Amino acid sequence: MAISEKIKDRLEMAAAALLIGAAVAGSGAMAQRDPAYQQARSEGLIGEKTDGYLGFVSTPSPAVRALVEDLNIKRKAKYTEEALANGATVEEMAFRTGCRLIKERTVPGEKYQAPDGSWKTRDASPPLLDVRCP
Repeated sequence: MAISEKIKDRLEMAAAALLIGAAVAGSGAMAQRDPAYQQARSEGLIGEKTDGYLGFVSTPSPAVRALVEDLNIKRKAKYTEEALANGATVEEMAFRTGCRLIKERTVPGEKYQAPDGSWKTRDASPPLLDVRCP
């Protein structure tokens, strides 16, 4: 197996672990999730970006901005931890996780960023993903 294939395999495993961790943490905490975050997400004010972070679909209120910035700081910390553990860059971990979050964690009615940078509303069909997504 070539080195780049080993790195790719490690990134995919790490991204899967990150998603599983988020799903486990999120499943029990779903009812405890910040109502402002859930509301902003369900109203289409914020959405998942392919770079692994949350983005603003429209101009946010100061409270929503602060909430999203806090969540993005926490995501970056997790991506950094996973990158160091797997010999990858933070950007690689964030991108791979972003692909999976869009594909596996967005639900119909929620916003996500398409590869061209436009915001799309998730429906029952598969989301548009960057060609580099695993």
